[in-house]
Amino acid sequence: MEWKKHPLFTGTLILTVTGLASRFIGFFNRIFLTHTIGATGLGIYQLIFPILTLCLSLCTGGIQTAVSKLTAERDDEAPLYCGVSISLALSAGCAAFLYICAPFLAKRVVSEPACAPLIRIVSLSLPFACLHSCFNGYYYGKNKTAIPAFSQLLEQSVRVFSVYLFYLIAQEKGAPVTPALAMWGVVCGEAASSLFCLTTFRFRRTHLSLCASAAMAGRVTRFAAPLTGSRVVLNLFASAEAILIPSALVAHGCGRDDALSIFGTLTGMAMPVIMLPTVLTGSLSVLLLPVISEAAAKNDSCRVRQTIRRTVELCVISGLLCTLAFLLFGQLAGNLLFHSALAGSFIRSLGWMCPFLFLTGTLSSILHGLDLPFFTFVLNLLCCGLRLFTIYALVPRFGLHIYLWSMLASHILQALSYLWVLTRIGRRTGRAVTRAAA
Repeated sequence: MEWKKHPLFTGTLILTVTGLASRFIGFFNRIFLTHTIGATGLGIYQLIFPILTLCLSLCTGGIQTAVSKLTAERDDEAPLYCGVSISLALSAGCAAFLYICAPFLAKRVVSEPACAPLIRIVSLSLPFACLHSCFNGYYYGKNKTAIPAFSQLLEQSVRVFSVYLFYLIAQEKGAPVTPALAMWGVVCGEAASSLFCLTTFRFRRTHLSLCASAAMAGRVTRFAAPLTGSRVVLNLFASAEAILIPSALVAHGCGRDDALSIFGTLTGMAMPVIMLPTVLTGSLSVLLLPVISEAAAKNDSCRVRQTIRRTVELCVISGLLCTLAFLLFGQLAGNLLFHSALAGSFIRSLGWMCPFLFLTGTLSSILHGLDLPFFTFVLNLLCCGLRLFTIYALVPRFGLHIYLWSMLASHILQALSYLWVLTRIGRRTGRAVTRAAA
């Protein structure tokens, strides 16, 4: 089958185009927020996302994948209905917990009391986000990527438009422009995308008995549980990493507002610029996993090795080009887009990560295709632990730049470890093929 006629190629192309469009929309939204709520307000806004990401990992992290896999196997709606029921129940519990415990979480977890109203606002988005995720899993399982792609684009568009609308209303009424306006944009975006998925879905009755429904729910749960557990652990580490940075900067000698401003500049300005090119490698990862899985199932070691070699070449070349671009134009980008010399400095420093960042994303997908997800999980934990140690022990003494170096070191460690494992697999399969031929 030719690549251009393969549904995976078409789906990946659609996801790449819409992903790039969504990233650009979100990117310019960050620029708008920088100019309206400032770097400090952006830092407060960014502090909410570790909590939101952790809750989403718990409520729908593995359920979307389970719905996708079981839908592909059964070709009916039963996995979707079970996945939605489980995910909505979990999201309702998480939303209630966030809303009730918002003051405690703001004061004790993120160490910023101003985050309390934002946590309550974002809790309202959880049921919509879970519904959206489950429907995406269903359509991925049906090899229909157009609806999830458009819903992603719609979510970003509605988010940006609603933030701008709330900003105009606040300006007209003379009300202060706060990070809460941006958080309401998140709720509106998730609500719009989930409602779009509901309106495009054809509801049909599934003729399942109570026992069959319980069995399907059990299959969804059994498949989703280990994936959810690993994602929750990884996001827990990543959330702790993000939450500890402002406190570490305060320990280094920064004022609280300055620490939030630096944190907002790093996570809300510099990182979106660095992550923009990863849309391409992310789409490549979507394509790589089934290709490698199919080749491995057929014991086609030559195809596996060829795919790995071409992937490494593509990632290294494109990563080096991105690094060169960020080194040459990073300072200009920071000054031009955000009016921030610090953002430009961060972009130039983080630009060195690009080749390794591209490699870790694609090679981890290859390892998943070779049934080695546990190795990637352990290595991710190790790298998160390295960065957490740096934040806790070294940033208070040496400042934030030591954390940037630890980010680079962790991605280098991941990329080299993945390459080492894949090289050993390639040598082992090569020796096996040679013995079989003899």
